Amino acid sequence: MAKTLKITLRRSLIGEKPKTRATVESLGLRRINSSVERPDTPDVRGMVHRARHLLEVEEA
Repeated sequence: MAKTLKITLRRSLIGEKPKTRATVESLGLRRINSSVERPDTPDVRGMVHRARHLLEVEEA
């Protein structure tokens, strides 16, 4: 497994459930095409899994 994940928000949060919105915002993503690098841990993987239809993930 990679040590970090590069996570990019590719789709809008409009119409998403509040829990999904909160998950994306807690990852540090605020607007479309914004990217963050997070450690590759099970809790981050779980957050990515919840919003997988909105995100693009690369192993860095």
